[in-house]
Amino acid sequence: MSDLELLTRSLGRNVKRWRNERGFTLDALATRAGVSRGMLIQIEQARTNPSIGTVVKIGDALGVSITTLLDYEQGPRVRIVPADQAVRLWHSEAGGYNRLLAGTEAPGPLEMWDWRLMPGESSPSDPHPAGTVELVHVTAGELTLTVDGVPHRVPAGASASFEADAPHAYGNEGDVPMEMVLAVSVPPVR
Repeated sequence: MSDLELLTRSLGRNVKRWRNERGFTLDALATRAGVSRGMLIQIEQARTNPSIGTVVKIGDALGVSITTLLDYEQGPRVRIVPADQAVRLWHSEAGGYNRLLAGTEAPGPLEMWDWRLMPGESSPSDPHPAGTVELVHVTAGELTLTVDGVPHRVPAGASASFEADAPHAYGNEGDVPMEMVLAVSVPPVR
C-alpha cells in the first residue's frame, strides 16, 4: 500500500471515529467545517484525497489536530517521528512546501510545522476557531505575515505569535527561500 493510500484510509477512519466520538452527524460536521456532506462521505470512505484546507477545516470542526486525523497507528506516550515520516501536505512546482513535523492533543490540538516558501509564493489560511494561537520562528529569508489584512515583516532569527481566528497568510516577498517553523494551538471543542 502506498503512503498516499495509507494516509487516505487513515484520514477516513479517523474522521469517522472523531465525528462519532463528538456525536456529530454528517450534516452537523459538514455545517461546522464548511464542507459538503458528499465530501465528508468520500473522505470517510477513503475515496478522495482532500486538500489541506479541507483537512484543516475538518480538524478545526472536530477539535483535533491534523496529526490525529492522519495517525495510522496508536503510539506510546513518547512518539518519535522520523524525518522521512513527516507528512508533506502541500508543495509547489517552485519548491515551496509545508511538512507536519509533530502534533498532539494537549488539551486541544497542538501542531508543529516546517514551512518553505520560494520567492513570490504565498499561502493563505482561513480563520481558525476562536482561541487558536500560532507561533512562527523564521530560520531563513523573511516572512511576510499578513493577519486580518495587515502585513508584518518577520526576518530570519525572529519569531512572532498571533491569534489565528482572523484571515491570515504566509508570504515570501524576498528573493531567497523563506523557511520557518510554525506551531498551531487550537482550543478543544466544547
